[in-house]
Amino acid sequence: MKHLRTFLLATVATALPGIALAQTAWDMPTPYPEGNFHEKNIATFVAEVNEAAGDAVAITPHYNQSLIKHPDIKSSVRDGIVPIGELLVSRLENENAIFGADSVPFLATSYEDARKLYDVQKPLMEKVLAAEGLKLLFSVPWPPQGLYTKDSVDSVEALSGRSFRAYNTSTEAIANAAGMVPTQIEASDIATAFSTGRVAAMMTSPSTGVDSQAWDFLSYYYPLNAWLPRNMVIVNQAAFDALSAEAQTAITEAAAEAETRGWAASEEETKRTTALLAENGITVAEPSEALTSGFQEIGVTLTESWKTSAGEDGAALVEAYQQ
Repeated sequence: MKHLRTFLLATVATALPGIALAQTAWDMPTPYPEGNFHEKNIATFVAEVNEAAGDAVAITPHYNQSLIKHPDIKSSVRDGIVPIGELLVSRLENENAIFGADSVPFLATSYEDARKLYDVQKPLMEKVLAAEGLKLLFSVPWPPQGLYTKDSVDSVEALSGRSFRAYNTSTEAIANAAGMVPTQIEASDIATAFSTGRVAAMMTSPSTGVDSQAWDFLSYYYPLNAWLPRNMVIVNQAAFDALSAEAQTAITEAAAEAETRGWAASEEETKRTTALLAENGITVAEPSEALTSGFQEIGVTLTESWKTSAGEDGAALVEAYQQ
């Protein structure tokens, strides 16, 4: 990491205090493969910025954790190792509970509700990010989360004792509440984790199921619509401020377009990837009443737990969302 930092500070556009370089080339790490719908949206965002900004700034995306691992992207942007990056919002819940609002199970279970939740969560996120010298550019949801298993299940109790893929605080809490064993697995490692028996079930989007070719190691998908977690793109505020007004405008306008485009693309992605799961042999089954109600009960408990962990801001957020 030390050598990476030295190299990138010499070549990318961070323009942090004490770095007297006319930095215009920005490297942008992302966690997911290039064909993923989030990354297609990122590619369009980057192309629009590069075209509109002229010689002021040029962004190069680096997909699938190829430059910086997902857990390190936020700190790398904050510390000036790279000026811009994409990450899953709820990865930061351990740092501040407000980042976990979009991943509270069964709090927001539709695109309309997810948008309403984002509207009340966004200013709180911006406040926390700003305190670390970071600026939120845009945020786009994944398709609704569903349950993947090797065998058919008809209740939460049937999952007890199984190893479960976790990727944030909420998925760990779900696993514990359902009597499963949470195991931290990044999206890029899903296929290996299932093939080697490290995990036996997961809750994720149909998009991630397609990306990981879940039909090679799983048989069932239950569209629970449990929550719609979001990715976000953040930028180092000092690096952004060091750009010309033209470049800043190019970035903020392209970010607004990316957010609008990304939300629409996510809805289309839900339909497309759910169909692809079925076409490739996954049984897409409506969850039983017992399975749905069991997870909903867990959701009520976890919502209250999240409100407690998030304090006054969390309570105010839920109240504003539920109005």
